[in-house]
This record gives sequence, structure tokens and C-alpha cells, in this order.
Amino acid sequence: MFSENRLSRRVFVLGSISMTASLAGCAATTSSAERAPLPQQVSRPVGPPADAELQARYAALEDGGHLIPAIPYQKMDPKYLRQRVVDPTGEPPGTVVVDTPGRFLYVVEPGGTAMRYGVGIGRDGFAWQGEGIIHWRQPWPRWKPPREMITRQPHLEKYSVENGGMEPGITNPLGARALYIFQNGQDTLYRLHGTPEWASIGKATSSGCVRLVNQDVLDLYTRVPYHARIVVHQEPLKPVSTV
Repeated sequence: MFSENRLSRRVFVLGSISMTASLAGCAATTSSAERAPLPQQVSRPVGPPADAELQARYAALEDGGHLIPAIPYQKMDPKYLRQRVVDPTGEPPGTVVVDTPGRFLYVVEPGGTAMRYGVGIGRDGFAWQGEGIIHWRQPWPRWKPPREMITRQPHLEKYSVENGGMEPGITNPLGARALYIFQNGQDTLYRLHGTPEWASIGKATSSGCVRLVNQDVLDLYTRVPYHARIVVHQEPLKPVSTV
């Protein structure tokens, strides 16, 4: 069982497979990564964490040579802070569920609980729904805006595919981690990724897919198995029957 109060500082070892993509505002260089553990049944109670735990969860940290600033979590809506909840999805353990209208992402655990994260949804996050798998997981990805975005914002030309994209780092729009969603062997152009813009959580933003604060996407990355099933809802989740 892993500790919820500490994020792993170790560098993830990349596999030998890689590919370069130029995709809707979430484009990046992708590669395979080691498998994350399957979720384990926990005995911790559900509900909001204590303030001391929140301080630890959202403190500044170093990861992969990058210093991630602390999140002023006191300024965020408490419901969007990472916390364990009674599972509202009815999905099998190990499934990732995105509740687009609710601005939540869940990782379903054994025993009827789920880890819930607040997310921000960009316009690309409204473009896809259904079931898929997390086919790629990338630490500190490059960002390569698509040609359509560069046409609207010419100053982004320096980050084009031809120019190699934006270097990984704390100001990179994809943040500390990116998870890439495929369906039937095809890229959906749908991504889960980090962001330094904590104020965007719980909101619909102008670009991007599904964003989590960097501290949360680091935690998510350790919980989501390689090739995990993901379900994306564009309608509100229906209550799970207890009968």
C-alpha cells in the first residue's frame, strides 16, 4: 500500500517505444512507461483530508529535476481537492472515470471507494466520450501546438512540431505528466495532463483536455495501470444503485 501523504520522487524509466505526435491542443512526444500498480483495497475513511494532510499533498516538491511550486489549496473549492470518496461510478476497480460536467476524475478502488480529483476541462475535453484505454503514459512531456492553434496564435510557431516543441518544465501546458487515451487502437486526441494553473481546476478553459494540478497528476500517475480502462462521461453520472 502506498502512502497518500508523499509523492514519489524517483525518475520513471522509459521504455524503448516512442512516437511523435501533433495533436489537438494536447500534443506531445509520447513513449511507453513502466506499469503502475493496480489499486489496493484501503481501510482509510472517506471524506475530506485534514489540513495537515492537505499541506503535505500540495506542498512544493522536486520531480525529475523540476521544482513544482506549492498549491495554495486554501483558495480552491474544497470539493476539487484530492480525496477518497464512496465510489459513484459502479465501474470495476482500476477503471478511470471522467465526469466532465462535474469536473471530477475518479480512480476506482476495491471495496467500494474511489480516489477523486478535481479537474479543469478544455474545449478538447468536450470533444470525446466513451470507453478507451490509457495507451501511453509520459513524464514531463513536450508540448507541440497543432498548426490550427499556431495559425490563431503565430507566436507559438517556435513550439511547432518542426521546431521540436516546448521543452518539458513547470511552464509547459502539459505539466508534469500526460496520459494518452486510445480507442480501438486509434488515438482519440484525448489526454489527461498536469497544469501549473491551479485556478483553472473546476472550470472550463479555452484549451487543453483534462487538466489536474501537478501534485494531483503525479499521484494519479502512480495509481493508474498501463492500459487501464477509462470511461468518459459528457452527461452527469447517474447514482449507483445500492439494492
